[in-house]
Amino acid sequence: MAKMTIRRPVALRVIVTEQFKEQLIAELKEAAEETQRGIDHMDFQARRYLADLQRTNLQQAMQVRQQFEAEKQKQEAMKKEIIDRAAEAEQLELGSEFPRGTLEGQVEVDVGDNLLERLGNAAIVIKDGVIVEIRNP
Repeated sequence: MAKMTIRRPVALRVIVTEQFKEQLIAELKEAAEETQRGIDHMDFQARRYLADLQRTNLQQAMQVRQQFEAEKQKQEAMKKEIIDRAAEAEQLELGSEFPRGTLEGQVEVDVGDNLLERLGNAAIVIKDGVIVEIRNP
C-alpha cells in the first residue's frame, strides 16, 4: 500500500484556570496599550507632516489627512476589539476550554481512509502549560 504523511491543523485548546485568565487579560491589555501608543505616534507624525505639507500643497494635505484618519479609525477599531476580548476573557468560566490557536501536525493517510476524518478535529488540550489530552480522530 502507498501510505503518505501529510500536514494538518491541530487546534490548541486551554483549560481556563485563574492563572490563564490573568495572563490572557494582561496580554490583551498590553496589546490595547501598544495599539494606543501606535495611534498616538501616528497622530504626532501626521500633525508634523501635515503642517509642512499644508504650506506647499493644500489639496495633497487634505488627501493625506483623509488617509491618516482612515488608518486611525482602523487602529481604533482594532483597539476596541482587543478591549472587548479582554472583557470577554474576564467572563471565562474556570474549567472551560478556550481556543488558543492552531498548531501544525502530521498524519499518515492510506488508500481507503476518509481524508476529512483524518484531517479534522485533532486537538491538544493544555492546563497551565501542561498537556492533559490529545484528541486524535
